[in-house]
Amino acid sequence: MQTIRTPDSRFASLRNYPFEPNYVEINDAEGGTLRVHYLDEGPKDKDPILLLHGEPSWSYLYRHIIPILVEEGHRVIVPDLVGFGKSDKPVEQTDYSYARHVEWMRELIFDYLDLNRITFFGQDWGGLIGLRLVALSPERYARVVIGNTGLPTGKGEATEAFLRWQKFSQTTPEFPVGDLINSACVRDLNPEEMNAYDAPFPTDDYKAGARIFPSLVPTSEEDPASKDNADAWVTLSEFTKPFLLAFSDSDPVTKGGDAPFHAKVPGAKQQNHVTIKSAGHFLQEDKGPELAALINDFIANT
Repeated sequence: MQTIRTPDSRFASLRNYPFEPNYVEINDAEGGTLRVHYLDEGPKDKDPILLLHGEPSWSYLYRHIIPILVEEGHRVIVPDLVGFGKSDKPVEQTDYSYARHVEWMRELIFDYLDLNRITFFGQDWGGLIGLRLVALSPERYARVVIGNTGLPTGKGEATEAFLRWQKFSQTTPEFPVGDLINSACVRDLNPEEMNAYDAPFPTDDYKAGARIFPSLVPTSEEDPASKDNADAWVTLSEFTKPFLLAFSDSDPVTKGGDAPFHAKVPGAKQQNHVTIKSAGHFLQEDKGPELAALINDFIANT
């Protein structure tokens, strides 16, 4: 597997991102290794909060959330998915699959970090990958929070907004990451923030993962990930630990995506679910402090 690595100079002096980098080598599934980057903030002897980003963002997305969680005394782990942020980037779109992303994060979180009593938050692909990990080892988790994500099996129809996004990702000559993230927020990101989202991707050669991700979402039951997600739903339908839904009110892509979790996950019963107002797809950008406070309160109350 051929990979490229974003030069460290691209990440120099990012405002509000003072966090120390951590790296681990994991198996690339083809006999080689991939270097994966993660943040590990707060006291190492405390139960961890695991935050997973989606596409095409990276751990920078959580820069306003991490300090609020750490201030409350929590340990906070934030990986960069393979193909994103400071993690290595396979150059061929065919190097990426849903199953490989799950396995890459499983090796980091379970085998290398050996996390237990996890409070998990996932958004976008952070949820698609993270919920599969919850289903693989539910005993490792103390509670779950998700927002603007799902666990699709290919049954039913995808939203028109998502299908447009899927087509765009494969056909557009330019894939302007900073502009794309800005367009999926309610507030306007400033140029410095947009540049930070562009930082991992000096050229289009670095964007194979970002471009292919939308096509990896199961939109039919023939998709190779459909059965794995269906199997994960079986486990989640027996997951009784606290499970909180925190979707935003202004995301056309995942609108209504909380309904299956309300209906199927026992741990979601009797929880004080929240709709985060005036927030788009990237609710971490629009309402980061509010989301952090929500996670802190959820931990304190459960």
